Amino acid sequence: QVQLVESGGGLVQAGGSLRLSCAASGRTFSSYAMAWFRQTPGKEREFVALINRITGHTYYADSVKGRFTISRDNADNTVYLQMNSLKPEDTAVYYCASRSYSGVSQSVGMYDLWGQGTQVTVSS
Repeated sequence: QVQLVESGGGLVQAGGSLRLSCAASGRTFSSYAMAWFRQTPGKEREFVALINRITGHTYYADSVKGRFTISRDNADNTVYLQMNSLKPEDTAVYYCASRSYSGVSQSVGMYDLWGQGTQVTVSS
């Protein structure tokens, strides 16, 4: 069975950078899109970025565009989220997700495989 495991979260000061990684484990992995979402207590899970795993095309939420970069290493079944110029409002648990069907989506419900999440805390 395929599992997604996030890593790279931690505590950073405003203006700093972090790089999150999400590795897929398992003998078989099929994904058309991978995405990052984030969630804070009392709020809905929020779309951050996605990448078409086949074409490499990317999409970003307006709140992170220009600061975050999503990338992939298909050979290693890994997706990354480079986060620069971090702000306190970026503080959240970050989740990676995979969509095993064609097409791309920014909706939580369209992803069928999720990681456990990694905490990112940005201090002011």
